[in-house]
Amino acid sequence: MTHIFIETSGPSADSPPVRLHVVQAGPVDGPLVILLHGFPEFWYGWRQQIDALAEAGFRVWVPDQRGYNISDKPAGIDSYSLDTLVGDVIGLIDAADRQKAVIVGHDWGAAVAWWTAVSFPERVERLVVLNVPHPIAMKRYASRNLGQMLRSWYIGFFQLPWLPERIVRLSNWASLAQTMRRSSRQGTFTETDLQQYRAAWSQPGAANAMINWYRASFQKPPVRRSSIRVTVPTLLIWGVQDQFLKREMAQPSIDLCDNGRIVFIEDATHWVQHEEAKRVTELILNGE
Repeated sequence: MTHIFIETSGPSADSPPVRLHVVQAGPVDGPLVILLHGFPEFWYGWRQQIDALAEAGFRVWVPDQRGYNISDKPAGIDSYSLDTLVGDVIGLIDAADRQKAVIVGHDWGAAVAWWTAVSFPERVERLVVLNVPHPIAMKRYASRNLGQMLRSWYIGFFQLPWLPERIVRLSNWASLAQTMRRSSRQGTFTETDLQQYRAAWSQPGAANAMINWYRASFQKPPVRRSSIRVTVPTLLIWGVQDQFLKREMAQPSIDLCDNGRIVFIEDATHWVQHEEAKRVTELILNGE
């Protein structure tokens, strides 16, 4: 693996550029796959997939998405709108001098992956998303299902100014570390792993930037598209024991795809690529 920084131009000509830290592996002429992490992870969340994908011949790019770890953390909620985050992905594909990439995302990275496929289908070879529904399916379901509203309580909390940042920093990031451990299978995140995460969370401005993703989701919704359908081949991987998102949103997401399917992993949680690393890698490689 090599670590580099890439400057992306953003979703439009007047968008200020950002510098993203990107981990790269695999042959330079291999098909490009971009792995997008979610909250509160960083590139390290894909560590169990990187080498295997590279050995299979893929050119693997794994960014710290904007606001995370050692990538740039632009100020303001506007900087974290979904359309802006999609612009970063397109900027990475451009920086790789490619027309298309396989886009893989988990958690917030999955939301970005979904919307990249909706917005720029000509730039996506195929889509693999883990444990997050299509954004429109999520919006429709969460607005009327009390159980999902209760599971998503933290999204409302993150809309508050300054207080969430203050809370997550307490006792050496205890709340984030405990949430990851309690919502995953026992032993999924070791103390060594959590040391890596705490170092990333402790980067200047990271707490505010990570939480601004949630604020932007309410305050800066994406531009309305002529179609919300996903036309590229799509695989949705879902760990059934997810404590944050209900499996009932999986099928409505695939219903919005022209060519999509679901693989449920019954004993996995929200952190499926950690708990079932080999299975997830095989699915990314082969789609089966």
